[in-house]
Amino acid sequence: MSHPQPEQGHLRPKRTFNRWVQNPVLEDYALRYAPKSFRRWGEWTVMNSALGGIAYMADFAIGGSVVLTYGFANAMTAILVVAAMIFLTGIPIAYYSAKHNIDMDLLTRGAGFGYYGSTLASLVYASFTFIYFSLEGSVMAQALQEFFHIPLAIGYLICSLVVIPLVMFGMTALSKLQMITQPVWLVLMLGPFVAIALQDPSVFSHWMQFGGASASGSHFTPLEFGLAAGVTLSLIVQIGEQVDYLRFMPNLTSQNRNKWWLAVMFAGPGWVILGAIKQLGGSLLASWIDPAMGSKAADEPIRMYTQAFHTVIGNGYAALALATFFVLLSQIKINVTNAYSGSLSWSNFFSRIFHSHPGRIVWLFLNVGISLGLMEAGVFGFLNTVLGFYSNLAVAWIGAVVSDLVINKGLLKISPSYIEFKRGHLYNFNPVGFGSMIIAASVSIAAFFGAFGLILQAYSPFLSFVLAFVLAPVIALVTRGKYYIARENAFEHSDRHHETHKHSDSPDELTCASCGFVYEKVDVLYCPFHKAPICSLCCSLESACHDLCKTSVSAH
Repeated sequence: MSHPQPEQGHLRPKRTFNRWVQNPVLEDYALRYAPKSFRRWGEWTVMNSALGGIAYMADFAIGGSVVLTYGFANAMTAILVVAAMIFLTGIPIAYYSAKHNIDMDLLTRGAGFGYYGSTLASLVYASFTFIYFSLEGSVMAQALQEFFHIPLAIGYLICSLVVIPLVMFGMTALSKLQMITQPVWLVLMLGPFVAIALQDPSVFSHWMQFGGASASGSHFTPLEFGLAAGVTLSLIVQIGEQVDYLRFMPNLTSQNRNKWWLAVMFAGPGWVILGAIKQLGGSLLASWIDPAMGSKAADEPIRMYTQAFHTVIGNGYAALALATFFVLLSQIKINVTNAYSGSLSWSNFFSRIFHSHPGRIVWLFLNVGISLGLMEAGVFGFLNTVLGFYSNLAVAWIGAVVSDLVINKGLLKISPSYIEFKRGHLYNFNPVGFGSMIIAASVSIAAFFGAFGLILQAYSPFLSFVLAFVLAPVIALVTRGKYYIARENAFEHSDRHHETHKHSDSPDELTCASCGFVYEKVDVLYCPFHKAPICSLCCSLESACHDLCKTSVSAH
């Protein structure tokens, strides 16, 4: 099969982007490696920005929902077991992303999924961002209704639109927002629990005896534990949002090693420590207000905190006002992250499907629009069902990625030691990650709908994780790691005299022959179609080459 080739790469017209894509402040390198020149923030600033997004109130709603449905013992055990699982799986993902300065999509490409195979993971991740955006927006709208008497339908629209201006400016604006609001948020979150412990410690004993709607009361049962864990396991994908910040970490050096590791561990897997505390806090508050509010309202964070602040203040109106402020602050802090991460994920997905990148901002509006639709459809009322189903997909993806990073890269040495994310160097599909995720998700979803009995129905997310984790190294061994790298980076051998930027003396920067911009060498590859080095984004968007670099022997 013949492929069109330009006679001289430098005579091809330059690729142009709209002004959003050309503005790094707005774009935040949505589809590429985060260059050192953009990573101006210190370790603690990146860590604080990443942890700022953990302000969300869905943890309280999830904790309240599982305790109301499954009772104290099952909820408590599920929250703690899942938190340990999320922490352990988050370590390798956070490390590789922070070390190589890439987001979750680029990491997935090189961790066993291949270039097009990772589009499936992009959809799962995008789904996480708009599902949780809708849940968080629902909580925010409940607060607006409670205090301002704004109808929920209008509240959903307000809660969706308010985050867009902040998210448009990416990491630059979000880091400032999280830095300013974090101390206030921490005091408001923890203060009521201290007051309750001092004024009415019997609340804690009532919590531990709370049975909710569980048939076994407050006692532990394996089936209900599995169902509760399935709901909380949906949060395993939160590591992707942490990574969207961690990719801006400074380079790891001998001088900053301790700070770097502490920041990565706290902001990466460490998010779940605060997350588990909030889930436990939500279960406590839900069991406390359930007798007065009823189970239909007891899992609403605005109700929880209104009652909690009333314990501190003593004035009902002031307590409601403070609770409303706290909920609105929390939801803005998290939904800017949900919207930001969603825009990155959709950008990656559509750039591979359509070979076009109109800008991250376009996909920001798409993500917010889908979230608004879910809110208007009443997704909050089906919280346990939606999250229980979604966790089967989420866990299969994370299980496959973690297995590749830990076993295939670390132990078996089948997977390359580095993370390759450029289209021209990757096979379109790698059966190691893509195959293991498809199989694990398919089997676990069938189990979720009862195909294999009650036990596996309750434990379907755990089945999903085990299958994905085991299948990834099995498939890697069977295929002998053949589908990781389609070709090595050979641009330096093909064109040693390519002109670097005229204002730069650094040999680590090269000019892209397609768009004309200068990029760090790690973000550039040799293209036989252009007969010159091009950047990873132009490689992704090129539709005329028909993957010439991976089908022509001369490309090597």
